[in-house]
Amino acid sequence: QVQLVESGGGLVQAGASLRLSCAASGPTSRRAAIGWFRQVPGKEREFVARITFSGSTYLSDLAKGRFTISRDSAENTVSLEIDNLTPEDTAVYYCAAGLPPYSTSVDLPGAYMYWGPGTQVTVSS
Repeated sequence: QVQLVESGGGLVQAGASLRLSCAASGPTSRRAAIGWFRQVPGKEREFVARITFSGSTYLSDLAKGRFTISRDSAENTVSLEIDNLTPEDTAVYYCAAGLPPYSTSVDLPGAYMYWGPGTQVTVSS
């Protein structure tokens, strides 16, 4: 099993940067592929980025250019840095873990078995 806890959300002004963190724990957590999703009320959960246990990354089109995903294997954390925030980035951000055999549908919530409670990011204009 994998336990996940997100942190780093908050209220920021447009144009600022933010670094979200996902702390993973559990006996199989270091083998997990970690994905970041975001969700606004009334909409489906939206894929942002993913990183494997070996550090390979995959960014969604919305994330390319402003989002960076990275992994600290020693601390067993995955970070998502967002630059030049806009009000459209306002959402609850979730990290999720997928274990082997890894799904090829990495941008779908169903590819991940474990989820954190989420962290709210609010961007004011």
